[in-house]
Amino acid sequence: MTNLRSAGAAQKQGTVDTMEAIVQDQYGTVEALRHDRTARPEIAENEVLVRVHAAGLDRGTWHMMTGRPYLLRILGFGFRGPKNPVPGIDVAGTVVAVGSAVSRFAVGDAVYGMSRGSFAEYAAVLEDKLAHKLSNLSFEQAAVVPISAGTALQALDAGRVERGQKVLILGASGGVGTYAVQLARSLGAEVTGVSSAGKTDLVLSLGAERALDYTQDDFADGTRLFDLILDIGGNPPLSRLRRALTPTGTAVIVGGEEGGSWTGGFGRSLRAPLFSMFARQRLTMLASKERASDLERLTSLIEAGEVKPSVDREYALAEVPDAMRRLEAGDVRGKIAITVAG
Repeated sequence: MTNLRSAGAAQKQGTVDTMEAIVQDQYGTVEALRHDRTARPEIAENEVLVRVHAAGLDRGTWHMMTGRPYLLRILGFGFRGPKNPVPGIDVAGTVVAVGSAVSRFAVGDAVYGMSRGSFAEYAAVLEDKLAHKLSNLSFEQAAVVPISAGTALQALDAGRVERGQKVLILGASGGVGTYAVQLARSLGAEVTGVSSAGKTDLVLSLGAERALDYTQDDFADGTRLFDLILDIGGNPPLSRLRRALTPTGTAVIVGGEEGGSWTGGFGRSLRAPLFSMFARQRLTMLASKERASDLERLTSLIEAGEVKPSVDREYALAEVPDAMRRLEAGDVRGKIAITVAG
């Protein structure tokens, strides 16, 4: 049994105490989610136990709910059902127990990061996926930062963005996109964001010089070429991305919500690097990583007010299915926060 430094006997590893949580036993629709009680997680020596105050809802959690594309199951997330029955990744809360090998955190610390199962009263979090929460953010604001802001930062790194470049962001009003707009602007880029008509005001408010309505405006009509394209929420053919790039431009494919059941948007991502072998343009895919070092890089920007979380709405833990339905409908501006404890 791992030795623990804990706030009380109830947090010791091996305790059979239960907690309130959203639980999913099999892949499926929102109906597969249920509000129930389940065992409180045990922590390894390199993990901390967090009392969850808030969690973030991201598109990746939807993929884990549905088990699509099927490639995710083959990659080890659970073949017949989710390996972790409690969904949710983004987390913000207070440390109540630490593993014996943990050195960066202590009981009582306010933290945020990437967990296994944040839609619950308690979540286990690896030390290297956790950071101290910023004092100028609420738990709800902090909870919508980790996955989305970290992915946006990694996408811009992959695109090798430079000051003065023209950057196009497809899916600019979503979780990753809202951070990508702000981060690109903070790095001195000139940003054009693409979203639905009802969200162009949000994109402009985040600092984009212009916002395109994807139902009316064609980003690849040749009137403007971009040094960098971040393709976050769309599924345009690779040929269209290339038409919108400068002769030596770069396109980074971050996601894609269409495609077949087996590979989904990943099929296009896997083909993208092949184009770079035969052209001066660079097309690449992003396989984002969960790491606290990204949160530490974001800290100064958030503290300075250059990057702000966009919380669309807060839902209680029992309302996660309703929040997921809103995400499925494409109505979310920024991200949804799940309030778990005050």
